[in-house]
Amino acid sequence: MKKLWAGRFREKTAKSVESFTESISFDYRLWRYDIEGSIAHAKMLAKQSIISHEDSEKIIKALKEIAKEIQGGKFIFRVDLEDIHMNIEAALIRKIGEAGGKLHTARSRNDQISLDLRLYLREETKEILMLIKKFQYTLLSIATKHLTVVMPGYTHLQRAQPVLLSHHLLAYAEMLQRDRERLRDAYKRINVLPLGASALAGTSFPIDRGYVAKLLGFEDVSKNSVDTVSDRDFALEFLSNTAILTMHLSRFAEELVLWSTHEFGYIELPEAFSTGSSAMPQKKNPDVAELIRGKTGRVYGNLFSVLTIMKGLPLSYNRDLQEDKPALFDTVDTVKSCLSVLDEMLPNVMFNAERLRKAAEEEYLTATDIAEYLVRGGLPFRKAHEVTGRLVSYCVGRKKKLEELTIKELKKFSPLISEDIYAFLSPEESVRRKKSIGSTSPEEVRRQIKRLQKVVSKN
Repeated sequence: MKKLWAGRFREKTAKSVESFTESISFDYRLWRYDIEGSIAHAKMLAKQSIISHEDSEKIIKALKEIAKEIQGGKFIFRVDLEDIHMNIEAALIRKIGEAGGKLHTARSRNDQISLDLRLYLREETKEILMLIKKFQYTLLSIATKHLTVVMPGYTHLQRAQPVLLSHHLLAYAEMLQRDRERLRDAYKRINVLPLGASALAGTSFPIDRGYVAKLLGFEDVSKNSVDTVSDRDFALEFLSNTAILTMHLSRFAEELVLWSTHEFGYIELPEAFSTGSSAMPQKKNPDVAELIRGKTGRVYGNLFSVLTIMKGLPLSYNRDLQEDKPALFDTVDTVKSCLSVLDEMLPNVMFNAERLRKAAEEEYLTATDIAEYLVRGGLPFRKAHEVTGRLVSYCVGRKKKLEELTIKELKKFSPLISEDIYAFLSPEESVRRKKSIGSTSPEEVRRQIKRLQKVVSKN
């Protein structure tokens, strides 16, 4: 079949070039959005008397038939027709003849592909937002279930202070809330109609861009035709936001890997979400968590791929932009699969409350509480810090726990210490005494759970 743009050319396109330049092998998945945009365009062309209502109705009817063929697996995508736009347009012309050739009036593949991508990302952003919300609910449910479980909080991967397991899990719920806010904000910049920019200079036809925006649910229309066809900021912003999202998922996955080891022993991963070794029969490997961690690298790579594509492009459209789609599609698929499998796995993870509590008793985690005790007695914090440090050093040298010291031993370090200090030395008491907003006390954690439940349910 003759190319739809063949008028200028006397030679046929080389087969190798057809193979090299085609994008139908990956942009076929935009077919639904391409047809949706074309139907809106056909309606507008008729409304503005650019084409007849009769031709518009023929076009729309044929496009709906093509959609059914694609959905039913009967449509044959052809490499020689390059992309999804030309495959659908060629099929349209085969069905209704010359009327089909009128559809492309006042538009270009340049603004058409931007439209398809925006419609696609608009839908996928909504779905990813729903998946994040679902995972937040899972985290909140598990946090509520484990409100009394104490564990070590860490800095520098060293045990630092006692915290509630629920408090630790809520940290990820907060990260995910920021992810949702970023994606919702970026949605506003995705939801801008590009159609009407045409190839780069606009069109001499009296089109109604506002009408098309209304038909397709766009909140605004793009303001500069040159910028419109060359813009992929909306895609980069999506890739950047999802890179941050997967970074958060990767951090959580890393902790699941660490916590499932014998050295930590904090959790038991479900067998249904683990794999074995081909050589070592005893192994149960945290492959799901490891793959989430690994797939984050793919999402980062996709972001840098599109950034690199964009960095040297002169205005306006360049064929380089064809290469944005594999990166976008892969990121969407990867993010959705990571969120889904993690949300499915987490409710089946068993937390070892006894081991977590025992770990919170070790390594002098209530040392800061002793320093604060001394401050309440009138000692400046820096001095209290020094006294407590010497007290810990004394315990380390004698292989004693803080609570094993006699009152006589304790008083050697400060006359401010009395019998009531022992009430400050348990992990439970340490978390209970926290007063600040956002702290790890049971009362505050309950409050934060209620707050997050309201925040998550509203958005």
